[in-house]
Amino acid sequence: QVQLVESGGGLVQAGESLNLSCVAYGDSDCISSVNWYRQTPGAEREVVGRIFSQGQTMYAPNVEGRFTISRGVRRFPVYLQMTNLQPEDTAVYYCGECADWGQGTQVTVSA
Repeated sequence: QVQLVESGGGLVQAGESLNLSCVAYGDSDCISSVNWYRQTPGAEREVVGRIFSQGQTMYAPNVEGRFTISRGVRRFPVYLQMTNLQPEDTAVYYCGECADWGQGTQVTVSA
């Protein structure tokens, strides 16, 4: 079983950037995409973006052009580069694959 660990969250001002990382410990049998999600209190977890096995990426419309998911030649680590952050981006950010999730990292954007 794989353990996913996110890091890189923090408090920034609107317009600034943050880079999140997702590291995997253990063996993963998952062959589907690695996904970044975010969640705010009382809301559903929403997909921020995905990176597929061949390296293709897709993003939610509200982050397209501002967020970039990347990785090296291996499946992990996976990165989420976030630019021009806005207060509405404030959330706990998670990475996940198949049925496995990390513990999340808090991103807070002040106006």
